[in-house]
Amino acid sequence: MSEEHHQAPPRQRRLRTQRMEAFSDGVFAIAITLLVLDLAIPVGAGRADLLHAFLAQWPSYLAYVVSFSTIGAIWLGHSLITEYLEQADGVLVRLNLVLLLVVSFLPFPTRLLAQYLSSDDPERVAVTIYGLTLLAAVTLLSLLWRYAVRARLVRSDAGDEELVALTGRLTPGLAGYVLLLGLGLFKPVIAVIGYLLIALFVIIPLERARRSGHSRRVDSR
Repeated sequence: MSEEHHQAPPRQRRLRTQRMEAFSDGVFAIAITLLVLDLAIPVGAGRADLLHAFLAQWPSYLAYVVSFSTIGAIWLGHSLITEYLEQADGVLVRLNLVLLLVVSFLPFPTRLLAQYLSSDDPERVAVTIYGLTLLAAVTLLSLLWRYAVRARLVRSDAGDEELVALTGRLTPGLAGYVLLLGLGLFKPVIAVIGYLLIALFVIIPLERARRSGHSRRVDSR
């Protein structure tokens, strides 16, 4: 028995999730705060031209709203994952770090988008870089959850149907992001609005509202 015990491969060390959650929330908070630093009116704008200068910054406002909504949607998904996590391991922690790497990078392509969205050829490059960053972030979020399920790091009381439903919720719009990347080469502004709509679809709890409405109709019967 002792020889078999010594020959058995060592199990990967399990970790608590509290520090990972706290660190992740801090990175999300910093990234979403940095977005507002790029909102500014040109210094040379006088009082008479203030309204015109304010309205002329519409690419900055659009980039800010899209990035804020996207980071918010990713944070909501990340919070849902950590709620279902019972423990973590080294691979999950490292996947989480890569996700945070992309999230903390997002203010830079947001700045590119705000600066070049109203240009001709540069806006296509800026929108493509922006779209690739968003696609990387949502893909990593999906990988984080799928690995947690495969490595059996989620709560034991979570049923298979519940896990499948959560997998569907945590992989929203991946095909949509790919399509919008192609659309951004021809209609950059429309592609950016599409990114916003995907984020709002995640943030606004339409599915939950429909489900609660259905449950109320069933109870009334």
